[in-house]
Amino acid sequence: MATRSRSSDDPLAPVTLAVGQEDLLLDRAVQHVVAAARASDADTDVRDLTSDQVQPGTLAELTSPSLFAERKVVIVRNAQDLSADTVKDVKAYLGAPAEEITLVLLHAGGAKGKGLLDAVRKAGAREVACPRTTKPAERLSFVRSEFRTLGRSATPEACQALVDSIGSDLRELASAVSQLVADVEGTIDEAVVGRYYTGRAEASSFTVADRAVEGRAAEALEALRWSLSTGVAPVLITSALAQGVRAIGKLSSARGGRPADLARELGMPPWKIDRVRQQMRGWTPDGVAAALRAVAAADAGVKGGGDDPEYALEKAVVAVARAARPGGR
Repeated sequence: MATRSRSSDDPLAPVTLAVGQEDLLLDRAVQHVVAAARASDADTDVRDLTSDQVQPGTLAELTSPSLFAERKVVIVRNAQDLSADTVKDVKAYLGAPAEEITLVLLHAGGAKGKGLLDAVRKAGAREVACPRTTKPAERLSFVRSEFRTLGRSATPEACQALVDSIGSDLRELASAVSQLVADVEGTIDEAVVGRYYTGRAEASSFTVADRAVEGRAAEALEALRWSLSTGVAPVLITSALAQGVRAIGKLSSARGGRPADLARELGMPPWKIDRVRQQMRGWTPDGVAAALRAVAAADAGVKGGGDDPEYALEKAVVAVARAARPGGR
């Protein structure tokens, strides 16, 4: 790559490429770089930008030499969405990265923006894989890894119970592991998980989603308010809503078969196939599309695109519940 070189596992490499669609892992990749930069220089300047904020010339401006030779981390999210002219700027920068600056590119992977992805890899960037976890076994492995990383022991039964109680969101799973490690001494077993999380699902983001996709608007709103009052992050609720609606869309378009066969085809556990089959009654393709649009609007609202995240969530919950009922759109 350029005039600077570091080992491929060095977070202060000139360019870090985080590839995948798992938000928690992408955020951790960014946090790792920022933490390393601030350990080297406490006054590190961090610029965290979305693709639409990076216009032609923006990268050159952000990476221009400083009179004070300050360390800087420039983060570009959704790099696959950069304009063609901005991609040219990035490719040019790869040939001569600036001293004391670390560029972090977050790319979803896939066909969109593949030219940039290939160019960054060819330039020798440090790469961090952030794949979305779609299988129960992957989530179980993630929980085990979290306990190991925090230096604690948990029984296999405890790890499975945690996945069963929390669901598929890695942020919630990581948070649960952290809480157990902080609160419990010794080996964490199934009984400990039961004491902490029995009934927790009733107040979780997934309960909000379940009630909404079943068309039970009043119950979904009640679960939403309870979830928010107990500290569940709004972004986790939009994520659960999106997962619930997508599951209905996937199953409704899948070929018939046994739950075990469909589970392998769709990347869902068999018990979820049975649940989604019950929830999808009354749904139509138009309803799924309308619900996904409503959830996307809410997701933008809770991530800074609106003034009232709670209202954005309530509006999405009602829209999804209406989409679940024939004639409700």
